[in-house]
Amino acid sequence: MSDILLSLKGVKTYYGKIVALRGIDLDVHRGEIVTVIGANGAGKSTTMMTICGVTRAREGQIIYDGENITTLPTHQIVKKAIAQSPEGRRIFGRMTVLENLQMGAAVIDYAHFEEDLRMVYDLFPILEKRQSQRGGTLSGGEQQMLAIGRALMARPKLLMLDEPSLGLAPLVVKQIFEVVKELNEKQGLTVFLVEQNAYHALRLAHRGYVMINGQITMSGGGKELLSNPEVQAAYLEGGRH
Repeated sequence: MSDILLSLKGVKTYYGKIVALRGIDLDVHRGEIVTVIGANGAGKSTTMMTICGVTRAREGQIIYDGENITTLPTHQIVKKAIAQSPEGRRIFGRMTVLENLQMGAAVIDYAHFEEDLRMVYDLFPILEKRQSQRGGTLSGGEQQMLAIGRALMARPKLLMLDEPSLGLAPLVVKQIFEVVKELNEKQGLTVFLVEQNAYHALRLAHRGYVMINGQITMSGGGKELLSNPEVQAAYLEGGRH
């Protein structure tokens, strides 16, 4: 079995005639936290959507767990134990917290529902207190916790987080990143994270990639990129929340 869980090779994605991803290469090893950082519009979310099949790669290959998933439909990709917490959270606002978590478990037929629900409630105790509350009435931070919890209910091999810190208070961001670190360290969960908050992302990640205009311009260890003068100047000035 390969050590690489996810690999993008020369992936190009277009929106009409506009090139969104310009032939990107990146790898995510099993048990690793890997982040892609970059400014708004750099192509980070497009990368995630392309992996999930929401946006199609027109060139290149996406290999997941040894299988080429480049042309698979999204519903088949999800069944391969890839779970995403999307940008903007996108929880089901009219459903309760518990119903949202049930939706996450639906991918794997509720086989371990009670056990997984307990895990999510232990990670995010506020969700247990709010379990009968509608998702749309939660705070932004609670909605983000619910989005991650819903993804975890699908028992993913690969957890993909799209801008989890967006619009959240610094204390909530710190709490969410600590949970991600715990999931990785205690459960060996592989995490692929795209994030504008470079400081938090690079402190958390084993390795990182810098994306500018749909291209990977730099890569390295998280701490290595954190101390890189170019990265500091572009992404970390005033960004240490």
